[in-house]
Amino acid sequence: MKIATYNVNGVNGRLPVLLEWLAEAGPDVVCLQELKAPQEKFPVAAIRDAGYEAVWLGQKSWNGVAILARGESPAETRRGLPGEPDPGQSRYIEATVNGIVIGCLYLPNGNPAPGPKFDHKLAWFEAFIGYAASLLARGVPVVLAGDYNVMPTDLDVYKPERWVDDALFRPEVRDAFHRLAAQGWTDALRTLHPGERTYTFWDYFRNAFGRDAGLRIDHLMLSPAVAARLVASGVDRGVRAKEKTSDHAPTWIELTDPR
Repeated sequence: MKIATYNVNGVNGRLPVLLEWLAEAGPDVVCLQELKAPQEKFPVAAIRDAGYEAVWLGQKSWNGVAILARGESPAETRRGLPGEPDPGQSRYIEATVNGIVIGCLYLPNGNPAPGPKFDHKLAWFEAFIGYAASLLARGVPVVLAGDYNVMPTDLDVYKPERWVDDALFRPEVRDAFHRLAAQGWTDALRTLHPGERTYTFWDYFRNAFGRDAGLRIDHLMLSPAVAARLVASGVDRGVRAKEKTSDHAPTWIELTDPR
């Protein structure tokens, strides 16, 4: 089973790239972020023509999350987080696919920091950490996938010294990520690539992709039952090299069948 997360940075504007990648990579489940489209503008017909069913939570011009499943309909279980600071922002959707609870999230950016946007990011992160603990307590297989807008370690950013005051790298945000992991979640990409500078995002400016000046901010966090099935993980960098593409690349895991 292949599960991917991909911040598309505008699902309609990037639709040709998305559909091409779906055909080439053939993931079973995909979590999308930054749809930047209201609910009624999600391209459901094109997604279905590609062989996928979907649930989504849109928002005009900003945010937006979706879960796609190949050959089956995701069974939606939640929209939004309990206790999140601004429920009007479309940042979390959850569904069950093939026996696994899939949580798709788009954590706030938080810049400039310090300031109200950074405070909102930390408050959203705390709500997410609390809800993640409740999922673990249920003992069910869970994948929490999405754009976390955090580089957990120095290895996850091309020049750490340039990012010390950024909301994606400040100590408070990294601490929140590590507290999440300490609940019992496995960072899939880092677990299988422990010493590599593996990035998932490259800015559009200053030839960042060509220089490999990237960030690892897209993560798949696995509950123990799912982590035991993890056999591969990676980033489809080639998608980032295409024309009219997102500044993120799809990040994915492969799982063995449950015993």
